[in-house]
Amino acid sequence: MTTSLGLRSPISRSGAVSPQAPRPAFDTEVLRSYVKKLLPTTLSHAIWSPIERDQVKAWMKEIGERVKERMVEIQPHGFKYIVLVQITENMGQGGRSHMVSHWEDGDVCLNELFYNDSLFCTCTAIAVRTL
Repeated sequence: MTTSLGLRSPISRSGAVSPQAPRPAFDTEVLRSYVKKLLPTTLSHAIWSPIERDQVKAWMKEIGERVKERMVEIQPHGFKYIVLVQITENMGQGGRSHMVSHWEDGDVCLNELFYNDSLFCTCTAIAVRTL
C-alpha cells in the first residue's frame, strides 16, 4: 500500500499563475474555400471508367496531397492532419455518412462533396491539435 507524502510544487511568490502560450487554431474556412475550388478544377471533366483504375487512384492521390499541403500551409505546427478522399461512380444512388468523434475544441473536421454526371467525390479533412 502506498501513502501520499503530501509533496506539492512551491507556490510562486507573486501568486500569479504562469501564462501559457495560446494554443494554435486551425482556420477551416480558408481550407473549405480551397477544397471547394480544387474539386471542380480537378474533376469537372472527369469520367468514371472501371478500366481506368489508375486514373481514379491518381485523382484521389492528387486531391489528398494538395489538401494536406494546403493544411500545412495554413497551420504548419501544432496539428496532425488526415485527409480522406473517395471517388465513386455516379449511378444515381443515394448515400449517407456520419462521423462521431471525441476530441478537444481546437480539433476540426470538414467534408466537401463534388459530383458530375459520371462520378462523385467526397473529401474529408481532419486537423487534430497536438499541442
